[in-house]
Amino acid sequence: MANGTRFTASELPLGHAYTGKTDAVSKSPVQKEELTVDHLVVTLVAPDKPGQVERISQCIAEHGGNWLESRMSRMAGQFAGILKVGVEAEKYDDLINALNGLSAHGIRMLLAESVVETSDTTRLISMELVGNDRPGIVRDITRLLAGQGVNVEHLITDVAPAPMSSELLFHAEAVLGVPQDLSLDDLQMALETLADDLMVELVLGAKE
Repeated sequence: MANGTRFTASELPLGHAYTGKTDAVSKSPVQKEELTVDHLVVTLVAPDKPGQVERISQCIAEHGGNWLESRMSRMAGQFAGILKVGVEAEKYDDLINALNGLSAHGIRMLLAESVVETSDTTRLISMELVGNDRPGIVRDITRLLAGQGVNVEHLITDVAPAPMSSELLFHAEAVLGVPQDLSLDDLQMALETLADDLMVELVLGAKE
């Protein structure tokens, strides 16, 4: 996940962007050429109703932004998502002001400047995990992963009734960044010790 300082809409007054952006606009033509596109990471929550994505995408397009990546979902009557937007430096402030203005439609946003991701020595694996649901299961799993130096790159969780009973099953699918020197067998064994009923499958290479 991209790291960076997050700001609420109220913390981004009109006509003001993140520290350093106004400096980039004032640089020489040659330097501006090198800083043509900035990237913005946007997280959002809004009441779920038709037209929300269209409203957001129209706002971005009308103010010179380019919608690059996104992950969005409906949950408990709310629509939530995260997206990455590219925008030319001279249009950066206008786009931020326009996104802030979507709060008038109940669309709440957090904005963060993207950072350059450095290469590391981890390898990507897919994890699928199923077990009886209980309070704290996500905490226990992620605590163990962090203790092994494993980074959670992508995570989807769900709770649903078991096929042949009314017991709730916890199901997780994840993409993990695993240190090169960590054995997948050792990681699987460690995860399965969290509960007797926990079934874990680890596969080298992330699923699309």
